[in-house]
Amino acid sequence: MKWIKIMFCILLCCISASAMAQSITVNDTYTAQNLVDLLTKNSSCASTSSASVSGDTFTGTQNSYGYFNSGTSTFPFTEGVLLSTWSSSNSVGPFLRNQGGGNSSWKGDLDLDQALGIKSINASVLEFDFVPLTNFISFNYIFASNEYQDDFPCRFSDGFAFLIKENSSAAIYKNIAVLPNTITPVSSENVHPIISFTNSSGSTSGCSALNEQYFGQSNTSTTSSSPINYSGQTIALNAQTEVIAGNSYHIKLVIADDEFVYYDSAVFLQAGSFVSKVDLGADRLLATNNGICFGQTYLIDTKLPPSYSYKWFKNNILLTTETDPSYTVTDAGTYKVEITLNPSTCIATNQITIEYTPEILLNNQTMIQCDADGDGISVFDLTKMDTAIKGNDPSLSAVVYYKTLSDAKAAINPITNPKNYNNTSANQIVYARVSNNYGCSNYAQLNLQISNNTIPTQNPITTCDGDTTQDGLYRFDLNSQVSMQVLQGLPQGLTVEYYLNLTDAVMQNNSLPNIFNNTVPNQQIIYARIINGADCYDITPITLVVNTFNPRDFQEENTFLCNGTAISLTVATGYSSYLWNTGATTNIITVSSAGDYSVKVSNGNGCEATKTFHINPSGIATITGAEIIDFSGNQNSILIEYTGVGNYEFSLDTSYFQNDPKFEGIAPGTYLAYVRDKNGCGLSVPYPVYVLDYPRFFTPNGDGFNDTWRIKNLDLLPKSTVTIYNRYGKLLKQLNSSAIYWNGFFNGHILPADDYWFSLNFEDGKIIKGHFSLKR
Repeated sequence: MKWIKIMFCILLCCISASAMAQSITVNDTYTAQNLVDLLTKNSSCASTSSASVSGDTFTGTQNSYGYFNSGTSTFPFTEGVLLSTWSSSNSVGPFLRNQGGGNSSWKGDLDLDQALGIKSINASVLEFDFVPLTNFISFNYIFASNEYQDDFPCRFSDGFAFLIKENSSAAIYKNIAVLPNTITPVSSENVHPIISFTNSSGSTSGCSALNEQYFGQSNTSTTSSSPINYSGQTIALNAQTEVIAGNSYHIKLVIADDEFVYYDSAVFLQAGSFVSKVDLGADRLLATNNGICFGQTYLIDTKLPPSYSYKWFKNNILLTTETDPSYTVTDAGTYKVEITLNPSTCIATNQITIEYTPEILLNNQTMIQCDADGDGISVFDLTKMDTAIKGNDPSLSAVVYYKTLSDAKAAINPITNPKNYNNTSANQIVYARVSNNYGCSNYAQLNLQISNNTIPTQNPITTCDGDTTQDGLYRFDLNSQVSMQVLQGLPQGLTVEYYLNLTDAVMQNNSLPNIFNNTVPNQQIIYARIINGADCYDITPITLVVNTFNPRDFQEENTFLCNGTAISLTVATGYSSYLWNTGATTNIITVSSAGDYSVKVSNGNGCEATKTFHINPSGIATITGAEIIDFSGNQNSILIEYTGVGNYEFSLDTSYFQNDPKFEGIAPGTYLAYVRDKNGCGLSVPYPVYVLDYPRFFTPNGDGFNDTWRIKNLDLLPKSTVTIYNRYGKLLKQLNSSAIYWNGFFNGHILPADDYWFSLNFEDGKIIKGHFSLKR
């Protein structure tokens, strides 16, 4: 059994050795000066003094500060200074979940409290004085903490700061342990990934990521290879600040728990990273929109004493004549300076890359405007030259105009009304300022000149009012009717625009369309602006005249022509010309056929008017028959049937004519139908019409009234017969053209009052049946 225990111990030692081999090592016996020398690597570029260190006050044998070495682990720094809020040896990995160390008797730091606004406890402090020989210091560090557990980063953070101040009575500390380009202190609350935590009861809590790009990694209790015993850490960060070469400074590097001793933190300072550097500023690159504008110079200034020795390089080539503390750059390149810091033998070096923006290419321009009143002052729309000045480069900014070049360069007092700017003198020069996407500017001149061209007085442009309303308003084709006259004798390439008034013509506002209807009746003045490219050649008034021609009695006429006759069509004499659609050229023609006839006449101004005659055919109608409804009492009617092309009226007695060929409520009898042409062409040949009917009763009482029953006009139908029956169908009487009535007797006997029936048989086979009453 003993050998088994020996093997177990050997295995445990191997595992421990393997784990240690993957973790950092810590030595907490270093003095304050040892730690400062380690941090500065005894650099001669910054002299240090008055080093002191303080920390753990309760263990007696362990320090909360010390030296660390990465060994074979993956920790980013090979070696350096460690400051923590518990025994520094506890920082050795791997990470083991714990609540930490510390003691309430181990106090915090008042300067840290003031810098971060916390109430600290268990503070570790390394501080010293130094005198930089350059104008810039920096060092590298990593912050690690056991507060990168659960949801603690959402609520808690230990505090640390790198406090620096000049050694003078009025100086105050400045914290340079901040996120890049901010004043935000580095802490687990300010730098962490997304936090989502579920506790043992199943409740969840968390918060969004904050400055996650500066978070390095999380370590868990299962991550046996974590080099340090902290649950999370930042990436390697850099603390930096400007200083004044030769002045004395005090720096205080401090870390502490915030209020409670639990869950410790540490800061790892990279050995040799505390250096006095040369600050040449950030690279001036196009990619970061920080390039130098084309044509400008850039001063690289070390801001160090001229007593130092300087070597300047451009693209690694020594500039043999440059030995000053500063160098003026005129073109792109990577510039490096190498400085020997006297009286020490320290050499400081740094470089900066300079890129130049592309040149902004602008074009000087001249703009010529017309002068309405000849005083040498006019209105210019400067914006019309924007595209020409910029060379049609859409990447450039809008053009801004100034009265002087100095104003343009200072970007002050711009011309506020560039679309209607009044020049202040003949041939005035204004200045255009244009910028690119990098904020660089260039300038161009715009020469404002007044045109001295003149155009001869123009003849009026006349036209006739060619529509039906002779109101003196009509359309003009300005290009074809006016421009040819205006441009006659002028140089080639000119164009013309038209405006209602002189002001619009000068300003080029509200140009008229080519097809223009005058707005002032009969005569109106408009203005022609003659253009030479973007310039005004001259402006001249144009008189537009609209001649009206409205002859009397020229409205359309409608008339009728009777078949077989002729008619004369005439208009007044005295016009300059006549032209009928028949080809005749007189004021009168005779026509013998219906149709549309028109005559066009003209006056002395060449204006024309047209009169149209609509000749409609007419004639005597021919009656072709009649549709008769009879044996219907007061419903008897006659519908005259006819042919003809006229406009007709109708009559049954030549005394009364009606428009409707149908006559209703006609009494039985003989009629002559007539059709008359309303247009005066005449009366038709009469047409006889017969309407038959029978009495509805008769009274054969011998009083001489209504003593017989007969069908009126039956004698006109000699081949028709009427048969009379009693209610039982017994034949009582037969009537015809020779026996035309019945007296109410049968075989010499008087028949009683009663209803009797009849049947009327026409020659064409038509049969009409009815009944009537015999009353006594």
